[in-house]
Amino acid sequence: MKRFTGLRKIEVIDKQKGITFPMFVMYPTDVPSKSAAFGPYTLDVSPGAPIEAGRFPLVIISHGSGGSNLAYHTLGSYLAKNGFVVCMPEHPFNNRNDNHLEGTNENFTNRLRHISLVIDQLFSTDIFLQHLQPNNIAMVGHSIGANTALVLAGGHPISYAEYQMKFGQTIHMGQESQDVRLATDNRIKAIVLFALTPGWFTGKESLNNVEIPVLMLYAGKDEYIPYSHAEIFINGLKNDHRISHRIIKNAGHFSFLSPFPESIKERVGAPARDPEGFDREKFHQELNAGVLEFLKQSLLGIKEK
Repeated sequence: MKRFTGLRKIEVIDKQKGITFPMFVMYPTDVPSKSAAFGPYTLDVSPGAPIEAGRFPLVIISHGSGGSNLAYHTLGSYLAKNGFVVCMPEHPFNNRNDNHLEGTNENFTNRLRHISLVIDQLFSTDIFLQHLQPNNIAMVGHSIGANTALVLAGGHPISYAEYQMKFGQTIHMGQESQDVRLATDNRIKAIVLFALTPGWFTGKESLNNVEIPVLMLYAGKDEYIPYSHAEIFINGLKNDHRISHRIIKNAGHFSFLSPFPESIKERVGAPARDPEGFDREKFHQELNAGVLEFLKQSLLGIKEK
């Protein structure tokens, strides 16, 4: 039986803030797909199709600051076709349409709550509940989304003052001069980090409470995160077998985003560009396969031959 990508849009309820925010859910289906326009993208999906019989692991993808949930549609669709339910929320007030909370502590603590709300909502929605494996939940995060994933997995960022002392100007986590009080979500059993801002996790105890498998991919030519920050983080891992890491030598910060249609690349600007000579299309074929292999091994215990 051939498997296709189903797609539904759901509104997530945030009672604490009195708002809702959208997310796309991609999932396995046996209903043949068709080309459908979503924003600037044309996706090969089956909108509203029933979910394939069975139970599947859940993966949440958290976009970068000022980004878009559909910017990771190629990974989402690939995982769906390989037996995962994939949620892509749009973080309110930190997305391409409304980014007024960028760089604040409120934004980061909101993001942590958003991910837990997404899990809550999926497991309280009848059409998904009966198709999910409750003990197999993973998260993929890009940039501040990677920071979000690592904190939810038990990572503890250093303080604003310590970051300034070590690295100077801060990146992403907030401009207030106090620690952010954080919480983990023990339902998450594996995480994938694209372009983590690693300086925040270079404290002596930053990773002590991370007890789940982690795959970290860092862009070797990241325009925003100096390689020296990643080196400090990686050197601090020593022989820590929980965390696998790889440097994508010629990748830029935005190379983890799905390739953009040629017609909008100029309008999109920096997120559509890569360092000279980097092939984003080819990279994403390798990226998708690598993430799938990690998730199958980490969640399901399936090791590729």
